[in-house]
Amino acid sequence: MVTCGTYLKLPHLKDAERLERFQKLLFRLAEVYGWELDAWAVMSNHYHFIGSSDKPESLQEMVGRLHGSSSRGLNLLDNTPGRKVWFDYWDTRITYRKSYLSRLNYVNQNPVKHGLVLKAEEYEWCSAGWYQSKAEDAFKKTLASFKTDTVNVPDDF
Repeated sequence: MVTCGTYLKLPHLKDAERLERFQKLLFRLAEVYGWELDAWAVMSNHYHFIGSSDKPESLQEMVGRLHGSSSRGLNLLDNTPGRKVWFDYWDTRITYRKSYLSRLNYVNQNPVKHGLVLKAEEYEWCSAGWYQSKAEDAFKKTLASFKTDTVNVPDDF
């Protein structure tokens, strides 16, 4: 699981166009680096994703490219060359199924936690809508049963 916030918690991804561009870049780089994304949530000043890869050592390079490319694009849009956009990221290797499911639910529910929507599946830049339309009902029920209030993720954005 990866979490990252913007520098000084500023809302650099402040509109639909920026959120969409960042999400597409995340998806493209995940594919390039061989990461399968299980969940994601992109908000104006932070993001989370859960992924897996046969080459986990590529994570640092992938996130570096994600941050570098998105920073250049955002700075071009705002005419602020060289501005620092991203703060450091945190990654956690998930080794227990219950921990995985709790974090999966946490990422999917993150837009609700931050007051962006009432129902997570209504937020376009999150995997919750995908799960709502594609996942088996039994899995959705199982996932919803996992509490997120004890998940220890830096998320005071």
